Amino acid sequence: MSSNAPTDPGHGGRPSSRDAIEAALPFLEGHAVACANGFLSRWVCALGDRESHFYMIGSMGLASSIALGIAVAEPRVPVGVIDGDGNVLMNLGALAMTAALAPRRFRHVCIDNGVYASTGNQPTISTRVRLEEVARAAGYADAVRATDLDGLRAALERQSRIEGPTFVLVETEPESGPPAPRIPHTPGEMTARMRRAVASLAAREGGSR
Repeated sequence: MSSNAPTDPGHGGRPSSRDAIEAALPFLEGHAVACANGFLSRWVCALGDRESHFYMIGSMGLASSIALGIAVAEPRVPVGVIDGDGNVLMNLGALAMTAALAPRRFRHVCIDNGVYASTGNQPTISTRVRLEEVARAAGYADAVRATDLDGLRAALERQSRIEGPTFVLVETEPESGPPAPRIPHTPGEMTARMRRAVASLAAREGGSR
């Protein structure tokens, strides 16, 4: 069932994408997290690199699909996605598949800055397509929009108690300064460390079944 919670929690100004990521990361500790390609992955890595983070390099829109695969393979492992509006738009089918498979512990965070930041801030269509409403219509257990950091934190705190896939979109301002450093890990290294992290999380949660 979809939540009847307000779709626009928050009373302050829009944060930067960097600040929104920094605010979200503590709520995803102990999760296997797939991060969207581009500047988002670079900020996640710079702000809190963990073995349980997999950073997409070049494959736009597929972070949510990788996260869903982990969630289906290891149902007791908490799984997170840090996505961007452009990435969600690139793979809208993943919202439907996630809702249909309904993993119990799946946290989807969308950083919506309204632009394709990595390629020059060309506008996306997220101002006309409310992505949290798409997730809600697809069948996510809860889907809300936040407009500031307090709203983001409140939504993530509340969603941590909800069983089933959840989605929170936070409106952000595009970054005005230089991006974070490039990801220092190779795809092979990230795959190996994610496997280790998932095995460790599954053992901690009492196994995958």
